[in-house]
Amino acid sequence: MKRILVGVMALVSLAMPYQASAEEPIPSAGALLHQMDEASRELSYELSYILIKKNSIEPLRYRHALENGETYAHLVYLSGPPREVIQRGNEVSYFEPGLEPFTIDSNKMVAPLPPIMKADIDKLSQYYDFISMGRSRETGVACDVVRIAPKDGARYSYLLWIDTRSKLVMRADLLDRDGEPLEQYRAVSYVINPKVGDVLKSLENVKLPAVVQLPPKPQAKLDWQVNWLPQGFKSVSRNRHRLMMTERPVESKMFSDGLFSFSIYISAADHYTVREQLVRQGRRTLHSYLHNGKEVTVVGDIPPATARRVAESIAFLPTGSHELKESISQ
Repeated sequence: MKRILVGVMALVSLAMPYQASAEEPIPSAGALLHQMDEASRELSYELSYILIKKNSIEPLRYRHALENGETYAHLVYLSGPPREVIQRGNEVSYFEPGLEPFTIDSNKMVAPLPPIMKADIDKLSQYYDFISMGRSRETGVACDVVRIAPKDGARYSYLLWIDTRSKLVMRADLLDRDGEPLEQYRAVSYVINPKVGDVLKSLENVKLPAVVQLPPKPQAKLDWQVNWLPQGFKSVSRNRHRLMMTERPVESKMFSDGLFSFSIYISAADHYTVREQLVRQGRRTLHSYLHNGKEVTVVGDIPPATARRVAESIAFLPTGSHELKESISQ
């Protein structure tokens, strides 16, 4: 895979983080999250961290800067095959082994970063409680600890360690409904310095893959509806397509509350169909069952009980009595 060399190793003499006094007053949880959001979007910083899952530890390095109103960012996977993601304004380029590099028109990386770093805090406050948990220490600095807990108890929660000085996230624990960690983002070092911005600004002169031009897809009209969703989840996409391996026709809808997301898939039952299964691996749940000759599958970042309730709330409309395979163009 062709690597992108942007002089990232030229960062030297960067300032070390400041450790705030533990006696400083602690802002409200909501204020801390707004400060965290502002810092993560506007500061020039480098953050090295590990993503800890049940059976893996992934080391990563993330650099970010805001230059003349444009976001520049660079995420590098530090183990295994070389992989990286580059953001330059509203273009995000992906480089992975075995795939041709590509660029998409987007203002957000699809990458292993704490989702709270790009979330709408005001919107989340409608569906989550922000709870101050006091002050602790992480990555060698004093941190304010905040819990983000769902008001309806139907999804996961986060526990955040926010540096008292920089307001960047030093640690983020994703917790299940029993308070057990499903995964952790833990910073091991970080720096805040304009030189990070100077290095990332050099991305302007790097030749990146051309933006992939995707034809607009009309939102498909599907003959089924979901009668129960956790508070705040909204439909963000819907379509019809065929699965690559089996050519099985599938209808789907994707939902998000700005922090978590899940998708629903509906297909006609066939010899691949299992009567019912429920699997959870880390944050990801898969629940499927057979209903009126259709296989209903819910996959996403929600607890198993929530996935089951969403699946069982699906109702098929009278106009959907025709076979799904007939409603999908050949």
